[in-house]
Amino acid sequence: MRQNTVPWWRWRAQVRSSLHMFGDPAFQQECWLPGRAEYGTITDAVYRLVGDTWLDRWSAATYIGRIFVDADEADAVDQAVLAVLAVLHEVGEDAPPSAYLTHPGWGDVAQKARAAHERLARADEDDADRRPDTLEVLRIRTGGR
Repeated sequence: MRQNTVPWWRWRAQVRSSLHMFGDPAFQQECWLPGRAEYGTITDAVYRLVGDTWLDRWSAATYIGRIFVDADEADAVDQAVLAVLAVLHEVGEDAPPSAYLTHPGWGDVAQKARAAHERLARADEDDADRRPDTLEVLRIRTGGR
């Protein structure tokens, strides 16, 4: 990830990590379902998406020029956040991965998260199709956050 895309690139890296995982059904089957600890849980991914940014309360447009490059990125992220939170609120915070992945709204989550991830990856000149980073790699890349 280019670190000069936006000034708050550490937050961007956290949001991108989450969107990447939510938007990759193969990853979800291979990592979240079996509970591979190096990638965290779905709850961890929700926290990376909305914990520091408050995207569960504020529009991503609030962060244009800080975390997001433009209104198109912000809109794509807002759509993904709303889809994730809709499923989270129905299933609950600490449900097993299968409860999320079999929810009728999960396909919408994956599609919208993938679209947002691709948009951000393109701006960062990254390959949107590579495997998501482990939490350790993300921690190292963001300086321990």
